[in-house]
Amino acid sequence: MIIYLIKIQGTEKIPDYIQIRDKDFNLIAYFRMNNPKRSLTQCHLMDKMEEIIRAAEKLTYGKIQKLML
Repeated sequence: MIIYLIKIQGTEKIPDYIQIRDKDFNLIAYFRMNNPKRSLTQCHLMDKMEEIIRAAEKLTYGKIQKLML
């Protein structure tokens, strides 16, 4: 499975969040870094949560990272 991660910088009122997109670049999930469980459970990626979080923590804002799961 190929997914793409994008880290979006928030503002004072809106927190930073991560977008997860599929190989066709369709949005399949987005979550705040402090609460990924709900979104990852809904898109059936809970078993890959640690790998996704590790990659997301290293991301620079606005950059896209391809992740092979």
